[in-house]
Amino acid sequence: MRILIADDDCTSRAVLAAVLQKNGFEVLQTTNGAEAWQLLQQPQAPALAILDWVMPELDGLELVRRVRALATDRPPYLIMLTSRCAKVDVIAGLDAGANDYLTKPFDSGELRARVAVGRRMIELQEALVRSKELLAHQATHDALTGLYNRRAILARLQDEMARAQRGAALAIGSCDIDHFKRINDSYGHQTGDEVLCGLARLLTEQLRPFDSLSRFGGEEFLIVAPIKNGTCHVALFDRLCRQVANTPIVTRNGPLALTLSIGVACYRPTDDLDQLLARADAALYRAKEQGRNRVIYAACGEMDEATLIKS
Repeated sequence: MRILIADDDCTSRAVLAAVLQKNGFEVLQTTNGAEAWQLLQQPQAPALAILDWVMPELDGLELVRRVRALATDRPPYLIMLTSRCAKVDVIAGLDAGANDYLTKPFDSGELRARVAVGRRMIELQEALVRSKELLAHQATHDALTGLYNRRAILARLQDEMARAQRGAALAIGSCDIDHFKRINDSYGHQTGDEVLCGLARLLTEQLRPFDSLSRFGGEEFLIVAPIKNGTCHVALFDRLCRQVANTPIVTRNGPLALTLSIGVACYRPTDDLDQLLARADAALYRAKEQGRNRVIYAACGEMDEATLIKS
């Protein structure tokens, strides 16, 4: 763990560094509050800082206030170091946001103990942040494939629709594995799960960085594809359909050939979320009815959208 020492007293700083380094800590040193402030704003800032109260350019009390005003999930553990020992000073330091207080001259044993408390607090804080991140991931991702779940992709789609209302173009693709029930019936659900995961990887590899992919439910996937200048959503979905048909998915029962039916709809200013999804679903149903393993584009005015893009 890295520890920052901010103290303009050379002797005090050297003793602090020696004790901490002896106990296995990586130590950064600075002689004024302004330098400490710069270090504590960095993405990889030290997790613990020992700050002298009286320093040039920026005193420890103001430094603590600034650090506590930073928006971060991993705030550093701050120990105020000062010769001031009156209760009113201790209260002022803690009120400003310091976690602990150490008076000069300090005892090396007390320093080790207070740093050990800080380290335990940092470890607990890190565990809490990881748990929070895990819960956030679980709330927005499908447990089997690791893709966005239905809730997350709908939120993403609403964001893209808001951009489209300001002039951007947007297409969505409702994708369904053809005859997926036969796979489950013939090979079992474990193989079916491998097919879903393999297809998720294949689609992810083929999509562009700004596209979004979700497992929308069962064997159905939803693709949200912003249409950037110079790009063609028709080429994207046609390529996905061909790639799936030409790439068997490796399973415990050997490689299995798949095909995909895709219904595509482009956003229209009159669409709400349900209407846009309904048009893509209707196109998907037509793809199934017309023989599967194909892309069908939802109607857009008098011509279909594929014709409009290609013309």
